[in-house]
Amino acid sequence: MKYLLLVSHGGFAAGLKTSLAMFAADKIEQVIAVGLENGQSVDDFAQVFRGATEILTETDSVVVLADIVGGSPLTAALGILDEKGLLDSAIVLGGMNLPMAITSAVMKDMLDGADFVAAVLPEAQAALQEFKVASDDAEDDDI
Repeated sequence: MKYLLLVSHGGFAAGLKTSLAMFAADKIEQVIAVGLENGQSVDDFAQVFRGATEILTETDSVVVLADIVGGSPLTAALGILDEKGLLDSAIVLGGMNLPMAITSAVMKDMLDGADFVAAVLPEAQAALQEFKVASDDAEDDDI
């Protein structure tokens, strides 16, 4: 089975999983979310992550989404995935957001490797944009 692992600082991963359930409820059983809580040591996070990923076997594969590339939650998670023999086949992406998570959950069983990354990253990047509100002043200029 292919799992989606969400790792973050604080409650971001858990909150993202909650939001993801609104869009991909049928995939949520294959999503594991773990955050490094304020005041928690990296070792404590690693223990929580290890427990959360106990269900993973060497025949499973994973997509890991992290809030910050190189952050402690991601590096700790990757160390544990390496111990489990899952790192070599893992797809790891940083800068997670809701569109990235939705696309990952939906596409994880359809695409692999570079094809998966090519489908997910543009969705995440497209979500990053300024939203401009049209002011009433623009209408006044037409008079």
